[in-house]
Amino acid sequence: MITAHTDTPSGAHFAFTDRWGGVSATPYAQLNLGGAVGDDPAAVGGNRERAAAALGLDPARVVWMRQVHGDTAVVVDRPWAADQEIPEADAVVTARRGLALAVLTADCTPVLLADPVAGVVAAAHAGRPGMVKGIVPAAVEAMVSLGAEPARITARTGPAVCGRCYEVPERMRAEVAAVEPAARAETSWGTPAVDVTAGVHAQLERLGVRDRQRSAVCTLESDDHFSYRKEGTTGRLAGYVWLD
Repeated sequence: MITAHTDTPSGAHFAFTDRWGGVSATPYAQLNLGGAVGDDPAAVGGNRERAAAALGLDPARVVWMRQVHGDTAVVVDRPWAADQEIPEADAVVTARRGLALAVLTADCTPVLLADPVAGVVAAAHAGRPGMVKGIVPAAVEAMVSLGAEPARITARTGPAVCGRCYEVPERMRAEVAAVEPAARAETSWGTPAVDVTAGVHAQLERLGVRDRQRSAVCTLESDDHFSYRKEGTTGRLAGYVWLD
């Protein structure tokens, strides 16, 4: 259910899910946490409760996003109200300790950020379009506006399609590399590719975020993770970040 869960001495928590331990039926089997992919809403709700319980979280205290591959980061201090329309955003930021932020992915790069000294965390959804548009710098900028300092930020990126597998047309690779050269890649079979996670880490490095780790899991290669590129109709993984 939880592929990685890191607790730092400073009270920052980072976690990423796999696809197992839930109640969704095929093709969303099993732990689909995405509510906009066609799965039974009751199953998604049950899965979110299971994942939260495994992390010791109150599912009502987890903030989700309506992700659109954009560059908008929103600041929150409480969960969305039941009758509130969740805004479009690809990063969510908070200075409220104990409030967990979540990001959904199925090949895109989930980015979790925390500055425990300032008490600020962020979760960002960095697909190829969002990485190019600058969603990660937008998330860091929003954190800084709440008192965070890049040198104190800890960054964790989760399971995502790797540069050896993310094949794209040559023109697309050139367009991406013109914005972020570090994202230029080649597949294991020698064709043009994009490495979104490498691009994200290059952006974080330039922003002054030094404490960074990336997952070694490629979602397309792994049978334990959802992959949109491999499966088409499928579920969504989640990354969670929060502070004590």
